[in-house]
Amino acid sequence: MISIKSLYYHYPKSSMVLNDISANFERGNIYGLFGKNGEGKSTLLKIMSGLLYAKSGEYTVDHKSGLHRNARTLQRLFLVPEDFELSAVTIATYQKINGRFYPNFSKKQFYDLIAEFKLAPQHHIARLSFGQKKKVLIAFGIATNTPILLMDEPTNGLDIPSKSQFRKIMASIADENKCIIISTHQVRDLHSLINHILVLDEAKVVFDASLAKVSTEFWFGKPKSTEDSIIYTEAGFGGKSILPRGNKEETEVDLELLFSAVLTQNTVINTILKTNDHD
Repeated sequence: MISIKSLYYHYPKSSMVLNDISANFERGNIYGLFGKNGEGKSTLLKIMSGLLYAKSGEYTVDHKSGLHRNARTLQRLFLVPEDFELSAVTIATYQKINGRFYPNFSKKQFYDLIAEFKLAPQHHIARLSFGQKKKVLIAFGIATNTPILLMDEPTNGLDIPSKSQFRKIMASIADENKCIIISTHQVRDLHSLINHILVLDEAKVVFDASLAKVSTEFWFGKPKSTEDSIIYTEAGFGGKSILPRGNKEETEVDLELLFSAVLTQNTVINTILKTNDHD
């Protein structure tokens, strides 16, 4: 559905933010785009949504260029940005003004989500907290029913119950026709939601694999003291480690542990994945 090839970008008077980025995003998946702060996650989503121009490279949506900001292409995606300004109007007025730009926008779905978020159409956006404004934008983005939904740090500003509510809502809207890409450095917030991981580090894609593949190739847990094939371990994770799975039973993927491991042991991890791809 989305193809990115050899994408480069840098801001004026800055080093390369995206350096030869290539990736594919398919329908029916919820992607977790991970990376430390400043690693280009937001920049990549802004290029995909038409807010920035790539310096070079290719970006296509259903085999049509997404770099020319064609109106029909832009109607097929919606970005929930990390930083945003909403009009100083009521929620109902915001919906009336903006909903018309998206052919599949559902007014009912929008107001159902607004109610679930404990908000009301008559609430004035200017008087809402940042977290409440974020909920309005999340509800609107979902209600556009675009095939592509991009979200940049969507759980920032949400309290713990709201984060749980967010995961529940996102899981309910996922289907085989939708491609959802969620960027975050708060890896824990996407636990049990995503099914594919991309990690950016030092302006490059250093990891790109499905959770099913990770679960097949790696084992997460507390190894026996005699274990000698540990790939990564950290005391802060209660002694949990990542090992090649081999003949061990399947374990739940620990996203935080995996993310930390990728940042320090990506060569080892990717070698295992590539080697077994050719078995």
